[in-house]
Amino acid sequence: MDWEKSYLDIVLVPLGLMVTIAYNVWLWHKVRTQPLRTIIGRNAAGRRLWVSAMMKDNDKKNILAVQTIRNTIMGSTLMATTSILLCSGLAAIISSTYSVKKPLNDSVLGAHGEFMVSLKYVTLLLIFLFSFMCLSLSIRFTGQVNFLINSPQDSIVTPDYVSELLEKGFTLNIVGNRLVYAALPLLLWIFGPVMVFLCSVTMVPILYNLDFVFVSGRDGLRGKVDGDGNKELV
Repeated sequence: MDWEKSYLDIVLVPLGLMVTIAYNVWLWHKVRTQPLRTIIGRNAAGRRLWVSAMMKDNDKKNILAVQTIRNTIMGSTLMATTSILLCSGLAAIISSTYSVKKPLNDSVLGAHGEFMVSLKYVTLLLIFLFSFMCLSLSIRFTGQVNFLINSPQDSIVTPDYVSELLEKGFTLNIVGNRLVYAALPLLLWIFGPVMVFLCSVTMVPILYNLDFVFVSGRDGLRGKVDGDGNKELV
């Protein structure tokens, strides 16, 4: 009887998670091997050029650099605040004696026991906690860049070092946001494992269109330049 109630959770939820993990691993491989084919790779290359330009003409562009980095920190702060608020809400639900799942027991598929309900909320809590940690570290690295980007060119702080710190901050920001994206299907686990699998599968083509640069056929010359650039950046 227990198996009949929980087999959908055992099959569909891990399968949905594997779809999300497989896509992100493939995306990471593309960023490493063909960076200019991805939004992440192109933005990283642009940020390296931006840091070099800001530090080269620091007297005229220092305010622009600080304002740009400040806006980036505000975005990370918003996501980190959202993650910790969701953690607080989930912690309150877990510690509450009232079962928020009772009104849904007769209308959704999957297991409805106390263990399964606790597993759902604890899993979400851990994901949002890791997301908060990554976003907090991102704010730390980006804040350091806010100071160092105005350093003189002839100091020990070089544009390459500042670019490396900025990339660490953005990488942690991307990881934190991706964890939030992965938690969205799991939020639907409250309504059953079928929703988790359908949401995970639906998110892959959406993220694909947001993560990759599409070059039309008439841009053949630009495609050749991209190929050369990829080889240089690998």
